[in-house]
Amino acid sequence: MASLLIFVTLLHLITLAVLFIATMEKSWWVWDGTEHSDLWYNCRFDNETEAWFCASSEETEWLQAVQVLMVLSVVFSAISFLIFLGQLFTISKGGLFYLTGVCQAFAGLNAFTAALIYTLHNKEILEDSRELSSGHFGYCFYLAWVCVPLLLCSGIMYIHLRKRE
Repeated sequence: MASLLIFVTLLHLITLAVLFIATMEKSWWVWDGTEHSDLWYNCRFDNETEAWFCASSEETEWLQAVQVLMVLSVVFSAISFLIFLGQLFTISKGGLFYLTGVCQAFAGLNAFTAALIYTLHNKEILEDSRELSSGHFGYCFYLAWVCVPLLLCSGIMYIHLRKRE
């Protein structure tokens, strides 16, 4: 039981860290390594100064939806971890971690919806940027997709986890 508890806790913390990186890092869409776009900024590399110049992303409705859903996913996953810690010390023997599991699953659904919106509407999100055919999805986009099954699986594991002494 202790090993399962440690595994679930580590999975939750790793997933939360990866989700935070996917939300905050600057690589949701990449053009040839000299320009990239994320949920917050569009950045270009200047060869003369050898520095990155970043400007705020054009606020489209689809981008705002992705931003809100990814932030909500991070918030729900963090709240889920805090609820888990609270339940670990307060629920009675044999109790289930339902609330923790539901919050974690809801974080997974938010991340899924955000990544799906970005996948389907990246043309509208990046409308003022360079030609999309010369670019590709960046690693943060893939991290968001990796987080979806991890969040949902850990949510299911929490729902089936019983407190034992």
